Amino acid sequence: MSTPVQPDDAEAFADRLTTAALGAIETMSVYLGDRLGWYRSLVDDGPATAAELARRTGSDERYAREWLEQQATSGILRVEHEDDDGAHRRYALPAPHAEVLTDGGSLNYLAPLARMLGAVRVGDLVEVYRTGGGINWNDLGDDGREAQAAINRPWFEERLGEALGGVPQVDAQLAKAGARFADVGCGYGWSSIALARAYPGASVDGYDVDAPSVTAARRNAQEAGVADRVRVHHVHGEGITEHAAFDAAFIFEALHDMPFPVEVLRAVRAALKPGAPLIVMDEAVAERFTPDGDTVERIMYGYSLLLCLPESRVDEGSAATGTVMRPATLERYATEAGFARVETLPIDDFAAFRFYALT
Repeated sequence: MSTPVQPDDAEAFADRLTTAALGAIETMSVYLGDRLGWYRSLVDDGPATAAELARRTGSDERYAREWLEQQATSGILRVEHEDDDGAHRRYALPAPHAEVLTDGGSLNYLAPLARMLGAVRVGDLVEVYRTGGGINWNDLGDDGREAQAAINRPWFEERLGEALGGVPQVDAQLAKAGARFADVGCGYGWSSIALARAYPGASVDGYDVDAPSVTAARRNAQEAGVADRVRVHHVHGEGITEHAAFDAAFIFEALHDMPFPVEVLRAVRAALKPGAPLIVMDEAVAERFTPDGDTVERIMYGYSLLLCLPESRVDEGSAATGTVMRPATLERYATEAGFARVETLPIDDFAAFRFYALT
């Protein structure tokens, strides 16, 4: 749980905001290091002075020097060779920090968080908060797309098959020979690819509304060697009924973003074989609102304020769910869509997520 600040303790609250500002500054500095390739160069090419780092990455030496000094001051980089005037000071990225900042296959990989926050257009947020409008996903550009795909990729690749296989009634359904799965809101396709790898006898149809993501997903499936069993379609979730008769369907961390979740759930239900499950993975938020929430609750409200809620409100008449979709909300959506039962699955491998089975 977070530590509540007493309303009459101005100094403590000022300290809290100062700490938060430092965190925001460090997050944006991580964004710079990630996007300019500076962290990657320090890993691949070794420790560097400002001049060496700038030369390696085709960037400006003066900016590189300021960033290197800030990173060392913040304890992110280590000074390997000191120099009084700074010109020959050499900086290194410690291995544990390198894992978090550059290893896209690690469960500790968090650079995409900075990339996602770097995509936020604060000025646009102010406007839509006044008018009630929304911010299109396309406006976030490749930073938003790539970050969303990269942050969950290690979980899909390393844990998804094991997590689903650990629930016998689900695993039995998925392991049927010739099974067909639907992955709605598949993004860059990492979840579809993980499903195909976990269940070699199955085929997966992925669906996403974002054309660049669909192109990336098709490329990723080809490179992963599963393009013969993973097909990706550029279509809204409501259009899934054109590819009916699925043995299972999945919506991974996407339902709360959808402007019309009930319509999507209704279409998925119509596309499933009788008795087949829809597995929904969404945020493991508290069952009900309470002040002074834990870390997961605070992060999810942050995502909702800056990204998910504005993105979902682009369409007129949107349900405007937001990232903090509590179990009762999902159950209401499922009931309205015609599902008879919503069950929380015993999957604990994804600490920030909760898995539901809708039947």
